Amino acid sequence: MRQTVLILGGSGKIGSRATDAFWNAGWEVRQYDRTSGDMVAAARGVDVIVNGLNPPAYHDWERTIPEITSQVIAAAQASGATVIIPGNVYNYGDQPGVLGETTPQNALTKKGRVRIEMEESYRAAGVPTIVLRAGNFIDPAGNGDIMSMLVMRNIAKGTLTSASDPGTLQAYAYVPDWARAAVQLAEKRSVLAPFEDVPFPGHAFTINTLQAAVQAKMGRQIKISRFPWAIMTVLAPFWELAREMREMRYLYEMPHQISAAKFKRLLPGFIATPLDEVMLAGLPADIHPNKVVNPSRQPIVT
Repeated sequence: MRQTVLILGGSGKIGSRATDAFWNAGWEVRQYDRTSGDMVAAARGVDVIVNGLNPPAYHDWERTIPEITSQVIAAAQASGATVIIPGNVYNYGDQPGVLGETTPQNALTKKGRVRIEMEESYRAAGVPTIVLRAGNFIDPAGNGDIMSMLVMRNIAKGTLTSASDPGTLQAYAYVPDWARAAVQLAEKRSVLAPFEDVPFPGHAFTINTLQAAVQAKMGRQIKISRFPWAIMTVLAPFWELAREMREMRYLYEMPHQISAAKFKRLLPGFIATPLDEVMLAGLPADIHPNKVVNPSRQPIVT
């Protein structure tokens, strides 16, 4: 029998890639966005809900995340669906090293504390939940990811932007890989715990490593500039995004990667996209003309 997934936020980087991955795996796909009305009604008869909803530019985080969470829990309870959440590393606070499901969650920021409370809400509600926890997302289409918004924003001028020392190791998740992993976990949800915290290892690299890969691809020297944190400080009293970014500065300065141990136990046959391909996915299409920016899709079944 064909299974059904409801994708929340289908136009975002998580939602669009999850749509592709579940459709390609033979699932019936429905999409829901903020204009779709009653989420409980939209979830009727679905087996899995992928929550790709997120406030843009961190806007009104402390109010919006709990509101979304309450809606998703109600939809999952009514339908009996398993919820899949794109978790992040905000929960851990400033803990350099290898981060995994047993790492203490000592959030430093309001965003981290809200994420911890969000996950606890799912656990307390008894909703079957998979938190597929990842680092910085990289989407081949950009779609507001870290490459388009920060690291490669000036690549046309031959410059990469680093938010910290360019030798700092950071965790990254290639969104199409994350979405394929979400499908595979969804398909074995019957043998998972009611609440699963699954670290998604993805890749870890430095801006220095990225610089070498981009130089090799483009055949030219690429400079590295530092992100203008001082300007963010000046603008913070007047600009919400500047304030929110300043709060997360510690994360860019914290060398870290994500443990692969549990992920490999659950999905031993998973093959990740090669590192070079992931790093170069952030290059704009006019610089990297061979990349597929908007992959074709089958029609969405709603």
